Amino acid sequence: MTTDTALSEQAGSERLSARLEAAHLLQVVEEELAATLFIDVHTHLFMPSLGKLGLWGIDELVTYHYLEAELFRSSRITPEQYWSLSKRGKANTIWKALFVENAPVSEATRGVIAVLRAFDLPSDSSDLNQARAFFGAQEPCAHIRRVFALAGISEAVMTNDPLDPDEAPLWEHGAEPDSQFRPVLRLDRILNKWADHWQILNSQGYGVYGDGRGTTALEVRRFLGEWCARMKPVYMACSLPDTFAFPDEGIRGRLLAEAVLPACREFGVPLSLMIGVRYQVNPVLRLAGDGAGKADLRALERLCSGYPDNRFLVSVLSRENQHELCVYARKFSNLMPFGCWWFLNNPSIVEEITRERLEMLGASFIPQHSDARVLEQVIYKWRNTRRTLAPILANSYRLLTEDGRAVTRADIRRDIMRLFRGNFESFCGGN
Repeated sequence: MTTDTALSEQAGSERLSARLEAAHLLQVVEEELAATLFIDVHTHLFMPSLGKLGLWGIDELVTYHYLEAELFRSSRITPEQYWSLSKRGKANTIWKALFVENAPVSEATRGVIAVLRAFDLPSDSSDLNQARAFFGAQEPCAHIRRVFALAGISEAVMTNDPLDPDEAPLWEHGAEPDSQFRPVLRLDRILNKWADHWQILNSQGYGVYGDGRGTTALEVRRFLGEWCARMKPVYMACSLPDTFAFPDEGIRGRLLAEAVLPACREFGVPLSLMIGVRYQVNPVLRLAGDGAGKADLRALERLCSGYPDNRFLVSVLSRENQHELCVYARKFSNLMPFGCWWFLNNPSIVEEITRERLEMLGASFIPQHSDARVLEQVIYKWRNTRRTLAPILANSYRLLTEDGRAVTRADIRRDIMRLFRGNFESFCGGN
């Protein structure tokens, strides 16, 4: 080791261990947030080998269902008229209504502006022609790497449905893994829509029945085992309604208890539960038509206490359920709260929820995920997260210094690494 190298390392060590003045806390937090590559623990993105399932580009960004819902509040176009348009026609309609005729001040519309700015594209054009030309010229794999770098993430966790007729064959024919993407085994069609999908399993040689009798649970467990071997998921996952109950003698409760939970234990993966959806409160809006409801989280209590060898990643959609989720996390170490999901992903609410979690759980939770459906959304969603969390974390450290404990850059770096990488990696067992 040269003298210069030794001196540089010593200076770096001293910089990490130096006590920070309160006036410098925010700057250091911002620097460490910017320097840390996050793991995006829940998205609807797809690795390149899954082909056209992966959405990207300006037309997909502008027709995101958050913006579709907003369109019908700012335009006279009816849903029926809108759905009859081509993808490009839909994007043109939304762009005109939300970006030309109105200032894009909502969280969703500002996100599109942030993406355009990230690629040095105009955000005040009357049309999308220049943006379309830019995105149309991108090579997908190189574009993914650039987007992840701009977002400050090292990898994204996907949502993979083994009963999706477009996706399943790609896995069965050996979809090539990609280190930037981690698979997840999605269970919604099994747990929430069994009546519509059990015959698919039956046609594939699994001895299942519509009413769940006989060998159904064992065969579903076999199905999950085979897909775990194929996908190697980091967790299994399901979105659940606000009416979710457990134990439950219905088909969902039986499959959960007799197939899903045993399979999770066998393969050493957590079960992710996203609780609180009210499906299709306005069906004419399609994907934009779901709502939110307050759930009875005693179902979660029974899962955590009754299945101590299972691990549960949990996000709840209702603001009113957040405090209760924190209380349960203090009682059950097999419960990991994560993210501010969907309607909660607005800075004012993220701030409230994150402060509450820090106060009750320290750094033992996962603050956020992007839930991105379109590749470039990770740019603005993680930019917003860093911008929103910086003052929250800095204030926590300021209070700590006022109460008598010095804070160093090393403390801040360790906590940020734990929040945005370590908690997920350790909870998911390194799979």
